[in-house]
Amino acid sequence: MSPTSGAPGSVLSATELNERIRALWLRAGGSLSAAERAEYEVLVVAWAQAVRGEVVVAA
Repeated sequence: MSPTSGAPGSVLSATELNERIRALWLRAGGSLSAAERAEYEVLVVAWAQAVRGEVVVAA
């Protein structure tokens, strides 16, 4: 399952993605398997995109 999946067309916030990243590390006990590492990489990329999307440009 994709870490950004949910309802069709839904997008997770940076906060929600950060929570998933933290939960992944807790489940893994601080050492990621190859599959967990792949999931982590997807989550971090999605988190970075969400952060950029949430930045408000100052006038």
